Amino acid sequence: MTTIAGQMLANKVVMITGAGRGIGAEAARLFVQQGASVMLVARTESELRKVRDEIVTSGGDAAYFTADLSDSRNVEQAVKATVERYGRLDAAFNNAGIGVTVSSLVDEREEDFDLIQSVNYKAVWMCMKAQIKVMMETSGSGSIVNTSSVGSLKGNPGLGAYGASKRAVNSLTQTAAVEYGPVGIRVNAIAPGTTMTDMIQQWVSINPDIIEQIRAKTPLRRPAEPIEIANAAAWLLSDYSSFVTGVVLPADGGLSV
Repeated sequence: MTTIAGQMLANKVVMITGAGRGIGAEAARLFVQQGASVMLVARTESELRKVRDEIVTSGGDAAYFTADLSDSRNVEQAVKATVERYGRLDAAFNNAGIGVTVSSLVDEREEDFDLIQSVNYKAVWMCMKAQIKVMMETSGSGSIVNTSSVGSLKGNPGLGAYGASKRAVNSLTQTAAVEYGPVGIRVNAIAPGTTMTDMIQQWVSINPDIIEQIRAKTPLRRPAEPIEIANAAAWLLSDYSSFVTGVVLPADGGLSV
């Protein structure tokens, strides 16, 4: 039986993608507060450096690696850099993702479809491949959380390709949970609802009423703050959820109910 005391992520080495801002940056700060050492991964070095410096200044342990996660070589290099820095990989939060302009299915551009699948779906697949291999080699067990979306749980008008990419993440998550549960690696996903990130702010600039429209459909009657999604991810990565795997956890204020 697992015995738990103290910080949720004490002594764990965690790789976080999309760590330069939004949910990923909040997760980095939270995970360190909960005892983890973190490797921050994203495309924009200035954002990563800012988060890393903030954590280090406050006494935490963080490093960063700049990578294009749609490039398999970059993904492998990021995982390798984590092991070179910390000696192992215990957990990973695959949070990087992009959205595009809201449009109907017939109006979506092929180049947008390809980009979304490359970053939101294929990149998660590549990260999991590299992370699971290293977890088995260095820690012998581990935990992975992938960021999905409430839009993956049902039809997603105006965001068809985005929702499809996230539903693919759900499938990858559950398949990996079945395949690697026997070796002690848990794999879960979190499906955020409306969360006040840059992506949402972009949608607001196009449709100023979108927040109110979604708020009216959400039982909690408000959007989430990024830290609230990070809290759920921390729990799924931690030993507090030691018998939870293959789950796509809605963190959506009840929007999917």
